[in-house]
Formats: sequence, C-alpha cells, structure tokens
Amino acid sequence: MSSPNLRLRRLREDAVLPKYMSPGAAGCDFCAAIDRAIVLDPGERRAVGTGWAVAVPEGFEGQVRPRSGLAKRHGITMANAPGTIDSDYRGELIVLLINLGQEPVEIKPGERVAQLVISPVVQVGISEVDSLDSTDRGSGGFGSTGS
Repeated sequence: MSSPNLRLRRLREDAVLPKYMSPGAAGCDFCAAIDRAIVLDPGERRAVGTGWAVAVPEGFEGQVRPRSGLAKRHGITMANAPGTIDSDYRGELIVLLINLGQEPVEIKPGERVAQLVISPVVQVGISEVDSLDSTDRGSGGFGSTGS
C-alpha cells in the first residue's frame, strides 16, 4: 500500500519546502515565510504564513502542531494546537503562534515554526437520542478519573 501524498503549491518564492527532520518523525516541519523577522512579546499571538497552499489527501486531515524546541526554549506554542487542515481546504497553511514565555522572542524568516502530522479521518453518523447508555464514569468530567 502506498503512502498518501501531501500536495503543496508554492505561494512565495522564498518558501522553504517542508521536510521530515528524522526518519521516524511523525510531522514534517514548516517554516515561517515572512518578509522580515517579527518579535512576539509575552502573551502576544500572531498568524504566521508558511508560503504553501496545501492539499491534504481525501480521508485524511493535517494536524498543525507546535514545535517542542520552540516551546522548551522560548515558550512559543500555537494558540489553537493542534490546528486542523481539512482535506477540502486549498489555502495557505498559516500558523497561529503565541508567546507563553516571559521574554520577547524573535521569529526569523525561514525559521521552523510548526509541524504537520497527517492522520486518517472517520466521519460518523450523527443522531439525536433521548438518553445515553450508562458507564461507571458517567458525566464525570475534568479530573474525575484522578489527578
């Protein structure tokens, strides 16, 4: 069985082609396609383009996730992590970065800012019912199964 193919259309001449950074990497890294460096102040969020329009294969989704290195070093993550790229979206892959750290952080053109993981999608039927089956957990929510 062959692997699905992520098709990309270059939107900017300086866009860096995404790539997997190791043989076992789950996500391919996308870079910032920006004209000049930007500074994210603590608490600030900014939409950062990658310079690529995407076509995720039908039956799959793209999960845009933060890079752990940026999070560890600077507190940079994504405000909507993971962001979902549907298979029928054809626009630019844009990353919504947020600085959760204590210091301003500079994001440079061409810097790796996010990773994209491709995962299968199952759409289920949706039906309204009068009651749901019971379980031991019941309606226990946040923290109900332990600390």
